[in-house]
Formats: sequence, C-alpha cells, structure tokens
Amino acid sequence: MARVALVTGGTRGIGAAISTALKQAGYKVAANYGGNDEAANAFKAETGIPVYKFDVSDPAACEAGIKTVASELGPIDILVNNAGITRDVTFHRMTFEQWSAVMRTNLDSMFTCTRPVIEGMRERGFGRIIIISSINGQKGQMGQANYSAAKAGVIGFAKALAQENASRGVTVNVIAPGYIATEMVKAVPEEILKTKVLPLIPVGRLGEAEEIARGVLFLAADDAGFVTGSTLTMNGGQYMT
Repeated sequence: MARVALVTGGTRGIGAAISTALKQAGYKVAANYGGNDEAANAFKAETGIPVYKFDVSDPAACEAGIKTVASELGPIDILVNNAGITRDVTFHRMTFEQWSAVMRTNLDSMFTCTRPVIEGMRERGFGRIIIISSINGQKGQMGQANYSAAKAGVIGFAKALAQENASRGVTVNVIAPGYIATEMVKAVPEEILKTKVLPLIPVGRLGEAEEIARGVLFLAADDAGFVTGSTLTMNGGQYMT
C-alpha cells in the first residue's frame, strides 16, 4: 500500500513541486493550503492531488484538517512542513504583528502540524518528517529578523525531535534552500537578479523547485532511515556549512 504524504503549503512554488514529485514517485499525497482557493483548485485540476484548506498556525484547524486527511487517504507517514510566509522589514521598524505572524506560520506550525501525526508514526514504527527551512535561517538576512529567527528555530526543533524519535523509526530532517526560481523570486527585477543575486551563487543560476523536491524524495524514502537530525543545504554553494 502506498505511503501517505502531507505537504503543507503544498499547492504553490516549492510546495507544489514537492507534492507533484511525491505523487509521481507513488505516494498518496495531500496538499495543504492556507488561503488562495484559485491557485489550489488550479493545482488540483492539473495534478489530481487532493487539496485541504486549513491554517497551519491554528492548532484546532490543523488537528481537524489532519484528521480529515487521515480519514480520506490513510494515516500520514510523511509530513513535509513547508508552509511559510514573509513580512520583511528592518527590525527597528518591525511591528509585533509582523513578528508574530511569521512566527505563528513558520515556527508554531512545527508544533501544530507535527503533534497530531507523531504518535501514530511512533506506534507504526515509521515516519518521515521533512522541514523546509532557508539559507536565511542559517546565515541571517537584513530585513528578515523574524523570518531568519523562525527558519533557524526549525533547525533546532528538528535536531531535538530527531533524537526523541530515532529509536521508533521516525526520522526528522531539514532542507535549507537558497534562491529558487519561484514566483516570489522571479518577481525581483531582472537587473537586481543579475547584478546582486546571481553573483553570490557559485553555480551561477537560481535553483529549481524540482531540485528541492528531489531532496525531499531522498529523505522521504524507506531506505533513508539512517539519515536523521540533518540539514541538507541546497543553495548552489552560496552558503556552505
């Protein structure tokens, strides 16, 4: 029987590529989304992947949404915590709402989405939890004190959770992408990309969402059980750890 994978923020950008790659690899995939019904419905029509709308920052919504996924597809074996937002502004101008909105979606979601599935994974003796962090959670980024803090926090979360669950067959790993050719990055003026961004990337190009998805496929596999507590940096050499 095919394993069930839930991808948060799974209908757009990197999340859409992850959802699609998992389905193509034979997994039963559920793609979560937060608010863009038009994009989610278009994704569902294009891929045939069922979509589930719930707010990853809301514990009750996550619990209910994950129960629905499990009832329709089966117990969740692979959880990809991908959902994230930005509220970029320099810290001396940042409001608490800009800070807390990012923390709720990017960091609190580690609890709200993982807590409902972790006990089942432990009981079944198998689980793959994969968290999408960011290069800016590793090196920091001007104007992103909130985002960088949250994306660094998920790495600490993964290391702790990996230790707690390794003996139960549950692995927890992180992927930290660099600049990926998503809608958000492509919206940056071409001149800025050419003069300010690409010169920082040794391979000389933006990454592709499908490349991040291939990293997820590796970590999600049954035979990746010896990899846990790790952070896979996928940034074209921009930041080496």
